[in-house]
Amino acid sequence: MPQMAPIGWLSLFIIFTITFILFCMMNYYSFLPSAPKTLDMKKMSYNSLNWKW
Repeated sequence: MPQMAPIGWLSLFIIFTITFILFCMMNYYSFLPSAPKTLDMKKMSYNSLNWKW
């Protein structure tokens, strides 16, 4: 069985590395985290800091 030339292994390594990096980048940037809802922030009641001496 003939052996593969070193340049062939190098080109395969580069192609698979670029493919892996592109795949990871697409997975990373395709996820959109949900932003916190502004309605939930309005429902929170804040105690006023007016002191009644």
